[in-house]
Amino acid sequence: MKSGFVSLIGKPNAGKSTLTNTIVGEKVSIVSWKPQTTRNKILGILSGEDYQLVIVDTPGMHKVKNALSRFMMKSVEAGQDGAEVIVYVMAMDKRLDEQDIKYLEKYAGKTTPFIVALNKCDEVEQSAILERINALKDIDGIDSIIPISALTGKNVDMLKDRLLQLLPEGERFFDEDMYTDKSMRFMVSEIVREKALRNLDEEIPYGIGVTVNKYEYRDNGVVDIDADIVCEKKSHKAMIIGKGGAMIKKISTQARMDIENIVGAKVFLTLYVRVKEDWRDSDFLLNQLGYNLKDITE
Repeated sequence: MKSGFVSLIGKPNAGKSTLTNTIVGEKVSIVSWKPQTTRNKILGILSGEDYQLVIVDTPGMHKVKNALSRFMMKSVEAGQDGAEVIVYVMAMDKRLDEQDIKYLEKYAGKTTPFIVALNKCDEVEQSAILERINALKDIDGIDSIIPISALTGKNVDMLKDRLLQLLPEGERFFDEDMYTDKSMRFMVSEIVREKALRNLDEEIPYGIGVTVNKYEYRDNGVVDIDADIVCEKKSHKAMIIGKGGAMIKKISTQARMDIENIVGAKVFLTLYVRVKEDWRDSDFLLNQLGYNLKDITE
């Protein structure tokens, strides 16, 4: 029996969340084309007859700008504590820059096995992949470099096989039927935020948080959910609601469909929009929205 934790790290929008979902085979992390979509450390759990692979999806590594940003970078560091393998996910549609080299040299030098996953390899020519591998092969501490496509699944099994080879012998950390460590309230808040990210203009999503105020089952199995979408400006509130409530209805409908797929029951989802100025720099408001430093440092 093999078991252990694998930490996925990398720059924003490298495809870590898509890779987590593909490996686990379930929707664990929300996905968006916008960078810094993931804010929390999230576990995806894949259990087989003789293994349990726990994927730790972490926020994209970036410079700290506010209290929320600080929380996200703490989540990256916490995601590596106790990991048996670290995977640096690198997007092939982005050039290799000095920041990549800095991160690679920092984390590949540790005693923990270190893999580079070249993601989005389906979007570039084979020559570009070979060029990238050649540029990385002299960095000390890299166990292997594996070109993949998290979106199509290309070579993901190859990556998974290598991860299983590197895992130590051990017992299961979670029940076999679990695919994430997060609560349904957390999953609901993330799904609502995902739909907001996908539907709203670029300047708004970074100032959006979601908190679930009600999650209750009726006697007939129907789930009633009330949630707040929190934004920083009154002008953003108007855009989230949309003309005649069209945007908030669109977000709610898309979120409800995903939530029903997860819970396997009819869902009544009611969304409200609240303005809380500068919440990303307020430890109190961050805590209310589920971004608590104590949760990742204890």
